[in-house]
Amino acid sequence: MTSHPSKKPRIAFLGTGAQGASIGADFVLAGHDVTFIEQWPDHVNAIRANGITVNLPTRTINAKVAALHLCEVAEVKEPFDLVFLVVKAYDTKWATQLVEPVLAKDGLVIGLQNGMTHEDIAAIVGRERTIGAVIEIASNMFVPGVTNRQNDHDTSWFALGALDPETQKRVEPVAELLRCTGTVEVTDDIRSAKWMKLVVNAAELIPSAIVNLPLGDAARSPGMLEVMRAAGYEAMQAAIADGAKIVPIIGMPPVTTNHPERYVDQIFEEVLTVFSQADTLTTSLQDWRKGRRAEIQEVNGWVIDTLKAHGHAAPVNQRVVELAYEIEARTRDACPENAALLIEIYQSSTRAS
Repeated sequence: MTSHPSKKPRIAFLGTGAQGASIGADFVLAGHDVTFIEQWPDHVNAIRANGITVNLPTRTINAKVAALHLCEVAEVKEPFDLVFLVVKAYDTKWATQLVEPVLAKDGLVIGLQNGMTHEDIAAIVGRERTIGAVIEIASNMFVPGVTNRQNDHDTSWFALGALDPETQKRVEPVAELLRCTGTVEVTDDIRSAKWMKLVVNAAELIPSAIVNLPLGDAARSPGMLEVMRAAGYEAMQAAIADGAKIVPIIGMPPVTTNHPERYVDQIFEEVLTVFSQADTLTTSLQDWRKGRRAEIQEVNGWVIDTLKAHGHAAPVNQRVVELAYEIEARTRDACPENAALLIEIYQSSTRAS
């Protein structure tokens, strides 16, 4: 990992909410040198007092781990070899700037995040020190020191890939570390893989949050599956316009269709049936229920802007974004009745095409 191959890499998890805490706990229990860096003071204090507890579908684990408040990063004396960034996409820039001074000169930042955050990371630490990642795990956290992970290792999936071809040979050792928490694939086209994840995120995250329902319930609500798929279709159009390839993710078999919309249907179905539980709330709905903002611009907004740059509209994603910002501005409630507004724009766009 560094110039001292016999030495354990120093690993930091910056962002130890529902996802970061559960992954980091697996690293600790696997014997790795791990430090948590977290912005929620009560969470840090709870971890210091009782360790991090992870409730999995059939078992509970607890790991004792060093935990730092953000303000204590300036006190770090020995640099980190690996930093796993598990913060919201909109927090990427400042979080990367925070850890850049304590990242080893040949250290790596791995962005376990939604959205196309790899470029934001690279702009701060350099492309040669950036590894892009795709993550598929359903988790939630409402109590400090305790995270609830709905996917055990057998249904937790990651993809890793370097931005700089010279760094690609360093990805496999990082993947091997990450395999303590799930299935990890190494790809030489992480940009396309991240676009494929954004496609399914555009379909599921904000649309299901707007109707204030668990993901599965939202998809089963009359008319909503078509709306959610349509948001994904527009996202796939954006991906292709941006030069991405249709590549398999989340453990799906090699792509056997060159029909973009059919592939969106397949990947969305995989998420619904394999990676979701009956009560799975998307991260966006969790954010809203906690009074936090969601990754609106970083997912659905990204689709709109990308298609606009290529002379195309994204009417379904546009309506998703409009309603989402109204909810965040508290001029509208997230509720099942909002489905009618999404269905209306879907039907209108279908007639227009």
